[in-house]
Amino acid sequence: MKKNIVEKILSDHIIKGKSGKGTEVGIKIDQTLTQDATGTMAYLQFEAMGVPKVKTELSVSYVDHNTVQIGFENADDHKYLQSVAAKYGIVYSRAGNGICHQVQLERFGKPGKTLLGSDSHTPTGGGIGMMAIGAGGLDVAVAMAGGAFYLTYPKVIKINLTGKLKPWVAAKDVILKVLEIFTTKGNVGCVFEYGGSGIDTLSVPERATITNMGAECGVTTSIFPSDKITKEFLKAQDRESDWVELIADVDAEYDQVVDINLSELVPMAATPHSPGNISAVKDLGEINVDQVCIGSCTNSSYKDMMSVAHILKGQKLHPNTSFVVAPGSKQVIENIIKDGGFESIVSAGARIAESACGFCIGNSQSPKTEAVSLRTSNRNFYGRSGTKSANAYLVSPETAAAAVITGKFTDPRDLEKMGIEYPNVKMPAKFYIDDSMFIFPEDAKGNGEIYRGPNIGDPPAAEPLKDKISGCVTLKVEDQITTDHIIPAGSKMKYRSNVPKYSEFLFEIVDPTFHDRAKEIKESGKYNIIVAGLSYGQGSSREHAALCPMYMGVKAVLAKSMERIHNANLINFGILPLNFKNELDYDGIDQADELEITEIKETLKTGKNLIVKNITKGTEFEATYDLSDRQKEILLAGGTLSFIKKKNNKGE
Repeated sequence: MKKNIVEKILSDHIIKGKSGKGTEVGIKIDQTLTQDATGTMAYLQFEAMGVPKVKTELSVSYVDHNTVQIGFENADDHKYLQSVAAKYGIVYSRAGNGICHQVQLERFGKPGKTLLGSDSHTPTGGGIGMMAIGAGGLDVAVAMAGGAFYLTYPKVIKINLTGKLKPWVAAKDVILKVLEIFTTKGNVGCVFEYGGSGIDTLSVPERATITNMGAECGVTTSIFPSDKITKEFLKAQDRESDWVELIADVDAEYDQVVDINLSELVPMAATPHSPGNISAVKDLGEINVDQVCIGSCTNSSYKDMMSVAHILKGQKLHPNTSFVVAPGSKQVIENIIKDGGFESIVSAGARIAESACGFCIGNSQSPKTEAVSLRTSNRNFYGRSGTKSANAYLVSPETAAAAVITGKFTDPRDLEKMGIEYPNVKMPAKFYIDDSMFIFPEDAKGNGEIYRGPNIGDPPAAEPLKDKISGCVTLKVEDQITTDHIIPAGSKMKYRSNVPKYSEFLFEIVDPTFHDRAKEIKESGKYNIIVAGLSYGQGSSREHAALCPMYMGVKAVLAKSMERIHNANLINFGILPLNFKNELDYDGIDQADELEITEIKETLKTGKNLIVKNITKGTEFEATYDLSDRQKEILLAGGTLSFIKKKNNKGE
């Protein structure tokens, strides 16, 4: 049988179940990554499993999110992460070394391997030919302990690239075109596999930009072949021995094929407040720009930074615009300094931020009131920048650099009228490499003790699923509620190892009264129930968007549709994820309605739909669920940790 790239990797890694579209399979995970915002809880959960060492080929703990240290909490968490890494055989990447996805691509990514990361943009690794998947921290902890990662065997959509990008059109414009075609919803259970003659014109950093933002479409992951371009990149990283060729067989089959001619693309932008709101830059008009932020895991590579440097050489920042640059890694900084790009960026008026997630997660550089902010990052959700009234647009580094000069939205192609030549940046034949910011397990100087600051608590446990859920609709929300809406990032992330405190900020963007109302309902002995529209839980992989609701007594979520990672996180923490059989039933529920779901255990066994009674309205309707037998057992046990302990007690 002729195989595509996805089928080849999965066939080498399936250890539970059998391949077949729509069936659940468990795959072996070769590498894992965590970052400090999700990692602290992931390692607390790993500790709870009682495994003496990680069982993966490689696990890396990155510090790249909570690098702003106001108060003791973040510094304490970083010390905890370093001590855990030393004890359990994990590579520790210190603050300042760079953003996890950029650094993993540079130093550790291997074609044909599987990578599971507690960050939704882990598919960046697909740019180097990895099956790289984002997941909740608990799933990553299970993988580090040697357990399988379970997923629905995906549909594979081939995106056939032809032609070649014209000057001033970038890889960011490619993925924005993909988002225009596929939107941010309706792609659960799919993988994008890129092919066609056009891929030969794209460098690994360009490919990684495309696979990174595929996460915004809601797909499981995205992947490029491992070919001569991949080999050149790995050779430049002094890792040629890690290269293997990985290409689809001739006549490999796909569930869908979509053609994109790179030669026809133009500079594009995602407009507020979704990565799926796509427009050509030239159609947006001359909008004044208050802030430009260049960097993040999407566009912070050597190629991105040097392109910006060439555009800005001899130019000055517009007086009405703020400008910040966050290179993706220490390696990127050192190489653009070496090649003269850093001087041009600084001379133009840039504020140089840490090689960290910073502005992308609202953890710094929040724009002014009602600002227009151009960002090269991957998400522009409402309030994510840290300023609710701001309008964030997602653009390429070239479009962002044009606005630095003009102070307004500018099609970068128009820069040629100002005498600015297109920056045709070539990849280095060899990067300057310095791995001194990694602490490898064999070099760790720990005594085996784990450091725990006062902000770190044990992972809270969920109660087993009962046969009856009687509760109140604590909150009814509309379509496309993201995990940022559910639990904020930014300045609140320092509480991620303190679930009771972090839970106080649940849904604060949507309804600041949620926490107090949920607490009152929980204390009354009833459950909290969330009712949602389409594509609930899109965005970040943050498991706290399920963990904190569980802590506050949420036992069921009823939605028109739900995104993959969040759905899995709900199951991990014992929350029943349900979908309306008839979406019109959503309209018949109001906030504060009393709902009742009975005979849950028996119904789950039979696979029939659950009956939800609206006690307040005197009505009832059917709810569907997409649960494997394994997931049903997890829910009945009260979540994954309880499920594992139960199996261990049985000696399984």
